[in-house]
Amino acid sequence: MNTPNKLTFLRVIMVPVFMWALLSGFYIAAIVIFVLASLTDQLDGFLARRNNQVTTFGKLMDPLADKILTISALVCLMEVKEAELINSWVVMIIIARELIVTGIRQLAMGENTVIAASKWGKAKTVSQMAAIIGVMIDLIYPLCWGGFSLTFWLVLLAVVLTVYSGIDYVVKNRQLITFK
Repeated sequence: MNTPNKLTFLRVIMVPVFMWALLSGFYIAAIVIFVLASLTDQLDGFLARRNNQVTTFGKLMDPLADKILTISALVCLMEVKEAELINSWVVMIIIARELIVTGIRQLAMGENTVIAASKWGKAKTVSQMAAIIGVMIDLIYPLCWGGFSLTFWLVLLAVVLTVYSGIDYVVKNRQLITFK
């Protein structure tokens, strides 16, 4: 297993530790773990491209590891009463998009095709991670400026990019979706 794939695997292993810290009220530890896990996403992709170590495993597991990290964080934040900006409709939009994209990826695999992440998918991932970090920071110190919640805008941006990137993904891969 190469280093980028090890980093992807590490990100998945960090998820239960992150969840425990968040749900136990260790918010600073949860933020640090989440940020580190998020950074492994950037690092594994960079190393894979730089060292020509892009693998089918990495193309499939890297986005899956992101989904596991993000969805775990969102579901846990729904349990934290102070995290009022993360509610069921936000989480459901994000999960629905991820399920649709995963389904299309499965169809592509059936055609022996691996679909790499698009720029909108990457922007969606970054925005979701930023929103999650913002919500967790908000648990310790509210992020407000001029009476407006910056975290609200981070969450809204994440939802908008999630919807847009999902539509973009479906449109670009519509040839895989047939009703035979």
